[in-house]
Amino acid sequence: MYYTLNVRGQLMDLSEPLVMGILNATPDSFFAASRQQTEEQIARRARQIVSEGGSFIDVGACSTRPGADRADEAEEMARLRTALTVVRREVPDAVVSVDTFRPDMARMAVEEYGADIINDVCPTMEMFRMVSRLRVPYILMSSKPTIREMLLEFADWLQQLRDLGQKDIILDPGFGFGKTLDQNYAVMSCMDRLQVMELPVLVGVSRKSMIYKFLGSSPDEALNGTTMLNTVALQKSAAILRVHDVREAVECVRLYNRLTV
Repeated sequence: MYYTLNVRGQLMDLSEPLVMGILNATPDSFFAASRQQTEEQIARRARQIVSEGGSFIDVGACSTRPGADRADEAEEMARLRTALTVVRREVPDAVVSVDTFRPDMARMAVEEYGADIINDVCPTMEMFRMVSRLRVPYILMSSKPTIREMLLEFADWLQQLRDLGQKDIILDPGFGFGKTLDQNYAVMSCMDRLQVMELPVLVGVSRKSMIYKFLGSSPDEALNGTTMLNTVALQKSAAILRVHDVREAVECVRLYNRLTV
């Protein structure tokens, strides 16, 4: 299906899959190599995502990995301000997504730094009201363990969001959230059923435990598995791949597009 996103008043074309690069301004993300804490590290990572073909930079300042000690609001705010200042300075034209579950963080990022998208792993009515007021695209994630439950939850949330006037919505099936290893693969196998919602789907499996635990390896060794599952996700109609390894994901998309011409 053909999708677009309204970003800063311009339509962003999703007729071909795009890649979102992860920028973790945190000390405790599950993939150690992705942690960018100093201004120099953040600047280097932002430039890398763009130079390797990423269409979005997803900035996170509070780890949401299972078992993580979540940063308090003041700490997340400080990290996010630093990261967004650097990103806007280094790559001012980049489309910036902010990964946060806190409405006040979303407001600050959009109103003060011009963030373009809010990426939320823990949807609430409070956040629905905030993104609807901010009028930016919203990534809506479900932690439900089955496609059936996910569809029911998405249908309810979408009605609430549309009642508030929210226009641009991206669905995220939440791989690694609220699901066993087997449930993650079951969701992946029938993920194309989400197309009934007629909205773009974002997939984030990059170096996650559903890969390295199954293969008996580690996040550092999970790139090959990530690429394989990204390919499956594209076959299942993913519109956006959220990844640590941007160049490899961009190449994956290019090859997939060549096969489907």
